Amino acid sequence: MSVVRLSGAKVALSTASVYPERTPDAFELAARLGYDGVEIMVGADPVSQDVDVLARLSEHYELPILAIHAPCLLVTQRVWGKDPWAKLQRAQRAAERLGAATVVVHPPFRWQRDYAREFEIGLARMREETDVVFAVENMFPLKARGNQMVPYSPGWNPVDHDFPHVTLDLSHTAVSGTDALEMFGKLGDRLAHLHLADGVGIPNKDEHLVPGRGTQPCASILERLAAGGYGGLVVLEINTRKAAGRTERIDDLSEALAFARLHLAAPSRA
Repeated sequence: MSVVRLSGAKVALSTASVYPERTPDAFELAARLGYDGVEIMVGADPVSQDVDVLARLSEHYELPILAIHAPCLLVTQRVWGKDPWAKLQRAQRAAERLGAATVVVHPPFRWQRDYAREFEIGLARMREETDVVFAVENMFPLKARGNQMVPYSPGWNPVDHDFPHVTLDLSHTAVSGTDALEMFGKLGDRLAHLHLADGVGIPNKDEHLVPGRGTQPCASILERLAAGGYGGLVVLEINTRKAAGRTERIDDLSEALAFARLHLAAPSRA
């Protein structure tokens, strides 16, 4: 007899998914649509940087903060200072204060030489001081005039390194031209966090489409997570900047959540 087994994975909304709306709007929409919580993308929005305000928003909307995305982007190089280790330490303290289990971190840029050289050792040292999980995200190389340039060190692909916890981003697998199912399989138990989005694989273009609108195996990966009893976090990190208005943005966020819920219901045999 075929039955449906529901995954224990929680589905969260990245606050980046509501841009150009702001962090408080992400809480409001996540609560309205039925997300299990939020992931805070620490960025230029001052609210995303303020732990006290974030705690009040979480309490007001009765919605937990489940993860913190450290400010690792080019556009957030000055957020929380310039020292990358100080940023991670501040992200750790924020996660501890807010009850978030995970800090998402990108690999260092190549020009951050000291940080890159000590990255793996430094993360291991930080893991000894906290229960917060640091999940290193897969990134992608850039292409110019037929050449490939990797802006990250020790590399963009966490499969090639010994990080014990990894974030798999399905928009980034599209940009890099990676076989997402192969990466998923190779990561095994190291997969601690999923950024659910889609893409069609345009070089240098990180699309973050609503899952199901691109070429990535979003449904298959969710179904495999459910079948394997995955208990980590699934975070919708989609791009709604081009939405014609708030109604269209809400429709996209609702569709993304419905997609995740549907495919996290794994059929099994009884």
